[in-house]
Amino acid sequence: MSVNADVSREKLVSDFKVVLSDAEELLKLTAGQAGDRLSEVRSRLGDRVLAAKDRIADVEAVAVEQAKKVANATDDYVHKNPWQSVGIAAGVAFLLGLLSGRR
Repeated sequence: MSVNADVSREKLVSDFKVVLSDAEELLKLTAGQAGDRLSEVRSRLGDRVLAAKDRIADVEAVAVEQAKKVANATDDYVHKNPWQSVGIAAGVAFLLGLLSGRR
């Protein structure tokens, strides 16, 4: 998975949490309002907020599990191929040095 996709996913989850927080605040602010239609809408919104929170927790759990798998795979590769890993790290450091030197 690319770094951009990870950043986009994290941004999406963060934005979704803000929306959920705002929805919960709206529910709290309208708690004193009367009316059958309003209480029905508040009830549905509350149910949807809870369902969305559950889905976000599931997505976060999957993301954490994938990150652990990638970290373990990287650790295994480094232990099996230490000199190749050192060479790759040196090459990346060299390229980063070249790029930062041009600025």
